[in-house]
Amino acid sequence: MSVSTAAADQTVCRDISGALPVLGRDVTVPLVTGGEVTYAALDYAASAPALQRVWDDVAAYAPYYGSVHRGAGYLSQLSTDLFENARRTVAEFLDCRAADQVVFTRSTTDSLNLLARALPADCQVFVFETEHHASLLPWQDARVTCLDAPRTPRQAVETLERALAGRDPYGPALVCVTGASNVTGELWPVRELAAAAHAHGARIVLDAAQLAPHHPVSVQDLDVDWVAFSGHKLYAPFGSGVLAGRADWLVAAEPYLAGGGASRRVSRREDGGVAVEWHETAARHEAGSPNVIGAYSIASACKALTEAGFDTLVAREQHLISKVREGLAEVPEVRILSLFGDDAPRVGVISFVVDGWNSSHFAAALSAEYGIGVRDGLFCAHPLVRTLLGSDPQTQGECGAPEAAPGEKSLNAIRVSFGAGTPDEHVERFVKAVRELVTEGAKWTYRTEEGRCVPAV
Repeated sequence: MSVSTAAADQTVCRDISGALPVLGRDVTVPLVTGGEVTYAALDYAASAPALQRVWDDVAAYAPYYGSVHRGAGYLSQLSTDLFENARRTVAEFLDCRAADQVVFTRSTTDSLNLLARALPADCQVFVFETEHHASLLPWQDARVTCLDAPRTPRQAVETLERALAGRDPYGPALVCVTGASNVTGELWPVRELAAAAHAHGARIVLDAAQLAPHHPVSVQDLDVDWVAFSGHKLYAPFGSGVLAGRADWLVAAEPYLAGGGASRRVSRREDGGVAVEWHETAARHEAGSPNVIGAYSIASACKALTEAGFDTLVAREQHLISKVREGLAEVPEVRILSLFGDDAPRVGVISFVVDGWNSSHFAAALSAEYGIGVRDGLFCAHPLVRTLLGSDPQTQGECGAPEAAPGEKSLNAIRVSFGAGTPDEHVERFVKAVRELVTEGAKWTYRTEEGRCVPAV
């Protein structure tokens, strides 16, 4: 049973720059200095634009939309097939083991909170302070050991080994680690960290939110126990995510949500209560009507990236990374933030500060005067950014911009990020804009409004 549309048979194509077609690539935005310009979306690390291929696939399916799993009608059966085929596509994309489960969630954050709910009693969790809040915060009900930021990949492995060797009592343990930093873009030594975890009787979950859109992720090759990622960073629309990996802890845990779909059999007890037998499949943690369009969009993105070829995608992204880093290096006032140094392998995520500039002011000027969208703030990784900026990692801060006015120093940074849909012109415009703002200053006046720097009217 299949959706009978041309979109189902389309192949991945590229524009003349080598970028994959994405939604919004032709959108124009007004400039405060007058006129309009094509918008340069350079905030992929927050949310990547949806691939045109993904959007077309979803649009082709939309007329066939129906209930999932329990409907006898043709559209219900079609939607059920689509949903379960999406699960198999994701498993193939991640190179999962035969017995692994793929659970559809709302996001990486949702996936890791689900796993946190499934931890066995007395489980100890080890997590570096460098993690995104999505992988730093869900473990509040467990015994958490927060590890200091390492300065080399080798130091990361050694730090984890010491922590695991010294844990007491010796019982279930979980290591949570990012695959690629959402602040520096640097790749972490996942395979080596997994080996260290397993050598000390611990399991490991990989936050692949920033890794999966840029590099192939193989559960078997990396030897991780679980992988979590989000659709909205993988060129799929908002509202979908994945937790994939070993089934035993998930099957042993109470359902993440109680309700229809998670329950296999429900009956009344003699005492007036309700007896429930829960599913032991991924459905156990997917109560309620599933987001079939979200699951289908993730599967479509997985297929599109696989067909485009990660070797080609990685090579082109490295070209863009070199352009940005070399361009920023020519501006003495710019300092790129890094844990592992200039030679560390990385994805297209670069954070920096500019001497003499409030980061919110700089980002606002990039947007208002050049039509370039970047991110400023602490990137929901407060301890890491504080460490990189040389301040106390325990200092409180907000995810968005600080309250500092234009020209005032702020303890936050600017992040530029890009990927498979980014044309060369966008990064070239960005580098040129940074140089002009530093050497010539902003052409417009800005003010602080509700914690954000905005053009003054």
